[in-house]
Amino acid sequence: MADGFELFTDRSVVAMRVNGELKDLATTVTGTDVVEPVTIDSPDGLAILRHSTAHVLAQAVQKINPEARLGIGPPVTDGFYYDFDVAEPFTPEDLKVLDKEMARIIRSGQRFVRRVTSDDEARVELADEPYKLELIGLKGSAASGDDNENVEVGGGELTIYDNVDPKTGEVAWKDLCRGPHLPSTRMIGNGWALMRVAAAYWRGSEKNPQLQRIYGTAWPTKDELRAYQHRLEEAQRRDHRKLGAELDLFSFPDEIGSGLPVFHPKGGVIKREMEDYVRRRHIEEGFQYVSTPHITKAHVFELSGHLPYYKDTMFPPMELENSEYYLKAMNCPMQNLIYRSRGRSYRELPLRFFEFGTVYRYEKSGVVQGLTRVRGLTQDDSHSYVTPEQAPAEIEHLLNFVLGLLRDFGLDDYYLELSTRDADSEKFKGTDEQWEAATNVLREVAEASGLELVMDPGGAAFYGPKISVQARDAIGRTWQMSTIQYDFNQPEGFGLEYTAADGTHQRPVMIHSAKFGSIERFFGVLTEHYAGAFPLWLAPVQVVGIPVADEYAPYLGGILTQLSGAGVRTELDTSDDRMQKKIRTHTTQKVPIQLIAGENDRAGETVSFRFRDGTQENGVPIADAEQRILEAIGDRRQITTRDDLFA
Repeated sequence: MADGFELFTDRSVVAMRVNGELKDLATTVTGTDVVEPVTIDSPDGLAILRHSTAHVLAQAVQKINPEARLGIGPPVTDGFYYDFDVAEPFTPEDLKVLDKEMARIIRSGQRFVRRVTSDDEARVELADEPYKLELIGLKGSAASGDDNENVEVGGGELTIYDNVDPKTGEVAWKDLCRGPHLPSTRMIGNGWALMRVAAAYWRGSEKNPQLQRIYGTAWPTKDELRAYQHRLEEAQRRDHRKLGAELDLFSFPDEIGSGLPVFHPKGGVIKREMEDYVRRRHIEEGFQYVSTPHITKAHVFELSGHLPYYKDTMFPPMELENSEYYLKAMNCPMQNLIYRSRGRSYRELPLRFFEFGTVYRYEKSGVVQGLTRVRGLTQDDSHSYVTPEQAPAEIEHLLNFVLGLLRDFGLDDYYLELSTRDADSEKFKGTDEQWEAATNVLREVAEASGLELVMDPGGAAFYGPKISVQARDAIGRTWQMSTIQYDFNQPEGFGLEYTAADGTHQRPVMIHSAKFGSIERFFGVLTEHYAGAFPLWLAPVQVVGIPVADEYAPYLGGILTQLSGAGVRTELDTSDDRMQKKIRTHTTQKVPIQLIAGENDRAGETVSFRFRDGTQENGVPIADAEQRILEAIGDRRQITTRDDLFA
């Protein structure tokens, strides 16, 4: 018999896994237990660090404001939060005071001590905490929820964590919690910070009270904290909402409604280029273009099985001609009707349909965010109808298509995620055998790609498992991009069939794939990836002409006319601004190439180049200049410096 402190003397170990289950280091284990260390820099270790820091925050809040009532305080990606019911909203000055109190608690080295309690005992201890009392009543069901209640209670025993003063042994503070936690507050160190305050509804429902949420972050070291803060600053500089306004790309008029963007002319150019590219690529890959309406009778979503699962995220139905109509939230049911419109033969399979389908989803106002989470979105939605035997080759074909597309847009750092079902959940339709077969097909194709594969248990759609491509952007953030889903449910719901070679009627497999995911979200991700400096082929204005003086405008205009005739998007700046101001303006607008012409250029029939980083190439013959520009567009090259065009 021993505990974790005896087994692991390395101070980087903050918890352990005992027979696969996370436990505090104070837990006693036997010689037959399988015990693994959990270090502070591992994903589990970081979550424990952040959850422990959330407890310290809550303790500090109640030390300063004893009337504050506690919500929940889970770890989240890169940090943590804690919700409070307080009479007055928190201010930046409050965060400064809390920061000092948290530092005092951390230095004091309080021990996190786990204590098992009964429901009745916990209700007595936490009688003044109404939100905790509600969570006690949820014990057993919270583990299957998605509002982070499972950091407090689950299906097993109920526990409270006491923060114990190491000198006196007295309990300084306590919280309902499943744990585990760090052995001591001192292990939090100095790699933490409070970030911001927001409002949040209790348990995510607008029907519940609105609480005050404090967000923070915690890292093993101060250097890692500083690196994270630098990434945040860079992310803020790249924020597509900010760049969208500065570069005049898109906006969100209040008159239209939350989460419904409009694209301005410059943004429209980028969007059109994206659409033209992906339409052409789908046709090259054997897809046939189809189109479906924005609205349909409810029965279509009953046939597909979507309505029971997605009704809460669909706009309310409209009563028309004694029927309920919905704005469509997905395109696949209507493409199924195209497949079903006539008999199909095995000779037609794989049969591939593709459309730009605009769908509408009633996202909660709190999660709507720029172009990356909208209520009206256009998907490059495609569906392949195949025999079961054709499915592996079709999925491989789609994955290669997806990866090639991402590379063409400059996203070449990615891994795959395989989302599977939770076997204990009633959310998923189909038999165990169907799910196992579908999951195995996706897994084998993903593994054969040679890319890193990460499992996502329980993340599948109700109708089948999926592969998603997780792409890293220029500053290392991960975005879910393209998806490929194996669906054996909808063909059954719609009664889809094909005539096999032996004359029997067989059920096809349906494979969903979205290359952009949604055009809006992909646009937002690209804007941040490139910080608004789009590659030459996507840039709204590819070449701007800046004459040294007005008299050279006709000469430069003639060059731009030649480029325009070859399909290049050009502008000639004939404003009254001085030349240097024109250069600054177009550099700020992130135009890839500035062509400048003066007397020497006119006399020598040349032109001078200036690039985004300020480098230049002077005296380039006109024909050479045009050829280099057209080749760079055709190669989808990013043009930032002189060497990108003249290396």
